[in-house]
Amino acid sequence: MTTTIDPPGAPPLLALDNVQAAYDGIIVALRGVSLLVAPGTIVALLGANGAGKTTTLKAASALLAAERGAVTGGTIRYQGRDTAAAAPRDLVRAGLVQVLEGRHCFPHLTVDENLRAGALGRGAGLQARRLLRGDLEQIYTYFPRLTLRRRAAAGLLSGGEQQMVAIGRALMARPTLVLLDEPSMGLAPLIVEEIFSIIRTLNRQQGVSFLLAEQNARLALRHADHGYVLENGRVVASGTAAQLEARADVQAFYLGVGGADGGRAASALTS
Repeated sequence: MTTTIDPPGAPPLLALDNVQAAYDGIIVALRGVSLLVAPGTIVALLGANGAGKTTTLKAASALLAAERGAVTGGTIRYQGRDTAAAAPRDLVRAGLVQVLEGRHCFPHLTVDENLRAGALGRGAGLQARRLLRGDLEQIYTYFPRLTLRRRAAAGLLSGGEQQMVAIGRALMARPTLVLLDEPSMGLAPLIVEEIFSIIRTLNRQQGVSFLLAEQNARLALRHADHGYVLENGRVVASGTAAQLEARADVQAFYLGVGGADGGRAASALTS
């Protein structure tokens, strides 16, 4: 087992300690996952399809129950508080918001209506409406592609535009931490680069932290501060993005470097 290297500094924003999870009480998906997300950082959660990335995110956001899943062991703390009894809506109000894999826009609502839906938990009143209008215009500043599409039904948008709507809707909740599941899936490379550039801008300018699950390790590590590699529901490697990029086993198995050494790299990661 590879020794994990956790990010130093301030107390973690999110901390998973030896988390185990299962579906229907019998299908084990996580086998003792431990990770930290420090305030103001981007953390990449890497691994092949089925490694446990999505389950890890949904465990953190309390969404496992919606898919007949449950955390069966370990602890999850957000801002120092145990989230075992927390409802998803409570976590959203506390600043933890997830963008699901596959974007999941409301297809018959306009772009503007989709974005406004992200602010439903923020309360009402004149001041709240003023803040909402300002935040909405800020989203269009970050995603200028959406400005001309704001009255269009979200179901008519391209995949990249729908991903922008989904991220923008999450930002309307004024999050402290965004859990982002496979943001590059099915999108053209230029759109993916644009989305990751916006993520980095949000992180640097607004201080929003991100935990992003991504199969494209090269892309994720280029924008992340820290990373964890999952295999079969376990963390098999972790470190700064630079440390992971420099590791021969990670290069061979996830970055496409090393050719025939990939099999030996996979064994090294899981041993």
